[in-house]
Amino acid sequence: MAKTKVAIIGSGNIGTDLMIKIMRMSNVLEVGALVGIDPQSDGLKRAAGLGVVTTAEGLDGLLRLPGWPEIGVVFDATSAGAHKMHSEAVVSAGKVMIDLTPAAIGPYVIPVVNGDAHLDAPNVNMVTCGGQATIPIVAAVSSVSTVHYAEIIASISSKSAGPGTRANIDEFTETTSHGIEQVGGAAKGKAIIILNPAEPPMIMRDTVFTLSSGADEMEIEAAVKAMVEKVKAYVPGYRLKQDVQFERFGANNPVHIPGLGTFEGIKTSVFLEVEGAAHYLPAYAGNLDIMTSAALRTAEEIVNQKLAKEAA
Repeated sequence: MAKTKVAIIGSGNIGTDLMIKIMRMSNVLEVGALVGIDPQSDGLKRAAGLGVVTTAEGLDGLLRLPGWPEIGVVFDATSAGAHKMHSEAVVSAGKVMIDLTPAAIGPYVIPVVNGDAHLDAPNVNMVTCGGQATIPIVAAVSSVSTVHYAEIIASISSKSAGPGTRANIDEFTETTSHGIEQVGGAAKGKAIIILNPAEPPMIMRDTVFTLSSGADEMEIEAAVKAMVEKVKAYVPGYRLKQDVQFERFGANNPVHIPGLGTFEGIKTSVFLEVEGAAHYLPAYAGNLDIMTSAALRTAEEIVNQKLAKEAA
């Protein structure tokens, strides 16, 4: 069966790692082009060495490539600011856009939570690295209880944060917060990102706090552990760092959330670690690995649905 050709806009860490993942792991996708703006970037040089078509002329260069008509899916691994222009050109050409920036033009997609919900959308957004790591946990708690509030803290190595990540900190927090609510199911969500300069570089670690009611500790813990196993199916380095922690709030010590009210229930604390597969990036860059892994899984599901419809 012929593979669907894809283009990747962005020859930095994320784009290059995604390219290598597709080449090594995908049975349905083929890298048709890697697009950058710096002809001396390591990503473009590596792609050329692997026989991948490249251009250092950005979107305009992609649209001029002879193979452009054959491209079915385009990944955007640049910045939220550039994505709007990229999306307009790609979608108008009838291609599917998978957005790895926090631009959030299309619907949010977390493969293990709502991966089947937006397979026909022209543009889907992969939220953020922190969102991909933590929203599944919020969704797990939401599946057995009512989550009144959820807060996530994503701590990543400063060395794994490239120019795009640093330029989009505000978009990261806003997009992740919305994803916690819209996909995770929390009534109110909050996101924090920490760039840790520690040496040697630390592996990505995430903390998820939820305040919920309607389920006991055993139900919540079982849902969380089941979700961790689902994420591990495409991100093998995703794991619980320690046991799930609980704290009960009753009538004598309720929790007040500004703008939402006062609640009784259970505070759940989940501590995660995400180790990268080191296809291109160092193993400590789990934040980038989980984004490329989620984008790859989403693209494959979109293509598989299209092939199934054509076969029918």
